[in-house]
Amino acid sequence: MITLLMACLAMLPPPAKQEPLVVPHRGLLGHAPENTLANFRACLELGMGFEFDVQRSKDGALVCIHDDTLDRTTNGKGRVADMPLASIRELDAGAWFNTRFKGEKVPTVEEVLSLVGAHRHKGVLVAVDLKAAQVEAEVAAMAVKAGALKKLVFIGRAISEPAVRANIMKQCPKAACAALANTPADFDAALTAADASWVYFRFIPTPGLMERVHKAGRKGFIAGVTVAGVEPANWKAAAAAGIDGLLTDHPLEFHETLRPSRPKP
Repeated sequence: MITLLMACLAMLPPPAKQEPLVVPHRGLLGHAPENTLANFRACLELGMGFEFDVQRSKDGALVCIHDDTLDRTTNGKGRVADMPLASIRELDAGAWFNTRFKGEKVPTVEEVLSLVGAHRHKGVLVAVDLKAAQVEAEVAAMAVKAGALKKLVFIGRAISEPAVRANIMKQCPKAACAALANTPADFDAALTAADASWVYFRFIPTPGLMERVHKAGRKGFIAGVTVAGVEPANWKAAAAAGIDGLLTDHPLEFHETLRPSRPKP
């Protein structure tokens, strides 16, 4: 399935101009089990990054799983924070999606970052959603060790908690953090937020706002209901405004929308 997707995407014509870096939400949600290495490998082979989530196990390990419980995406039950890493790793995180993915494990954050580091030559963006508290400095240190830091933007708790951004930057001054602009009224504060080099939009910015972002030496990232679903008009508007990164549940449709139609034979 994933091999076919790779072949199909490769057949698409190149974009007419530079388009935003698409960030598949939890990976290719419709094609592979979310937040698994199989999924993330496919994203990277397709020339895309991904978004992944960080939780902490009972014994302090950092794992990649969206929910704070194991119930939805594994064959286990209970809270992630109540189970040690060894027990989490015994669970199956793939068969619920399709039996072809049976045996996929809940990856550690270190494994995910190592995978990103191995593909650091690619022009992709990976968004790190810090779900758990007090994990940010540890994740930043892991990213440096894996050679993955330049591919990352820190979101989750980082977008709304200045202390989280400060902890990341203290650990690694070259890290990229985003600050939240829920509405246009929040834009100025997000643009000037300390320790942030990205503005995290939950609305479609105008070209004028994105011009201000770029003049300030920052970048723009958009997520939320305006772009998460199949939203061709919103995708095009965000791209036309000059957004740098876009988080969506439908990355393949996004690519198809922004590329010109293939010429007829």
